[in-house]
Amino acid sequence: MIHGSAQIHPTAIVEKGVILGANVKIGAFSFIGTGVEIGDDTEVKTHVVINGPTKIGKENKIFQFASIGEDCQDLKYAGEPTKLHVGDRNIIRESVTMHRGTVQDCGITRVGNDNLFMVNAHVAHDCVVGNHCILANNATLAGHVLLDDHVIVGGMTAIHQFCTIGIHAMLGGGSIVVQDVPPYVIGQGNHCIPFGVNLEGLKRRGFEKEEIKAIRSAYRVLYRSGLALEEAKVKIAEMAKLAPILKVFVDFFAVSTRGLIR
Repeated sequence: MIHGSAQIHPTAIVEKGVILGANVKIGAFSFIGTGVEIGDDTEVKTHVVINGPTKIGKENKIFQFASIGEDCQDLKYAGEPTKLHVGDRNIIRESVTMHRGTVQDCGITRVGNDNLFMVNAHVAHDCVVGNHCILANNATLAGHVLLDDHVIVGGMTAIHQFCTIGIHAMLGGGSIVVQDVPPYVIGQGNHCIPFGVNLEGLKRRGFEKEEIKAIRSAYRVLYRSGLALEEAKVKIAEMAKLAPILKVFVDFFAVSTRGLIR
């Protein structure tokens, strides 16, 4: 079903079964395949390809030459009807690619709300991207990567399969990330190592001085105390009882599987 208020350029191809919300705009020479659903007020510019099954939310802007919801590049993929779900108010710039999931995982690649994907960024199969993230030009997520909310990934940075990047973390440009990055931490380099706390990001997002002080103390325990990793985890869990802002460290440690950048 195509909503009556959608604006579709005469040169665009919209296949049968596509669902378009109110005020959706489809630009010249774009292709929207069967199984695609696009929410209200989303704008798809020229020469965009969106294949299904893919669900895209409201008020997104998708720029020219983006490829959204395509078959993934995993050699195990055998044509199964996996999915891509994209939330609301995302900006997806030129030549960005987002692939659907695999049945070996949960079958869905997920992108949240209010994210910015700059030119040529790539979101591979089974990734989960939270809210308010920024992927700069040529940032690349391999399969099964998890980005928590408010993560910034610098240009030309590549993240290895199954890595988890914690909330409010920042990865400098040109980094190669092969292990998990804890919340609030700045990582940089090949291979990526820690370079302190993302202080400017926390200040911009309204963190209180006492919260930032607690985060910096936890960082010192994790990276400057000389404690073994398991000892540092125990110490930070104790600190979190008095400083609730540190609970995200405890939760992160519980789901981390690839070890931490050190």
